[in-house]
Amino acid sequence: MIIAKNIHKFYGKLEVLKGVDLHIKKGEVVAITGPSGAGKTTLLHILGTLDKPSKNSHNTLSISSNNILNLSDKKLSKFRNQHIGFIFQFHQLLPEFSAIENVCIPAFIANKPVDEVKKEALILLNFLGLSERIDHKPSELSGGEQQRVAVARALINNPDVIFADEPSGNLDSESAKSLHELFFKLRDKYSQTFVIVTHNKELANMSDRKLEMKDGKIITIAQE
Repeated sequence: MIIAKNIHKFYGKLEVLKGVDLHIKKGEVVAITGPSGAGKTTLLHILGTLDKPSKNSHNTLSISSNNILNLSDKKLSKFRNQHIGFIFQFHQLLPEFSAIENVCIPAFIANKPVDEVKKEALILLNFLGLSERIDHKPSELSGGEQQRVAVARALINNPDVIFADEPSGNLDSESAKSLHELFFKLRDKYSQTFVIVTHNKELANMSDRKLEMKDGKIITIAQE
């Protein structure tokens, strides 16, 4: 599903990632843990194609058998839209749009038929317990509701993999627990792969595997 080899990242002379290797299988829920500054978010952004690794002759990144490092910027943007979903700590919802409009945006970017997109968005929002909130704007939703809208948005194009960066970091403990349980329900229902950067020990312990990072490297791989 995801195969990364010898991933390095430099910012100037600072080496943030120091030759990361990993293999994530389809349908896995994998947590990336470690202290602040370990390189977790940098790795997530590279795996999610939001950033590129520093070039060297021996690094590779493959997602669903696609060689990501060989794609042009235009093809990479298309691949990202069609195959990857993102969930961020602070939702990143557009405040001027309703819940259902926010969910539909990635599918509209992919030029999918409007009626088909709205139908799928309604199915997702209903599954996530938001059928009564579809016309509400983000400011009218609780933090947990906003994050579930963000989850629906990440799922709208039926991506192969969902990358989540501290998805429960801005939620109260009850909402965080509900979100964590939701990821596994989604994996079981839609067969999505989840790669989650988190400091939340409960979420990390629920995952199929934990990858612990320190000083730009994966130092332990734990199977729960």
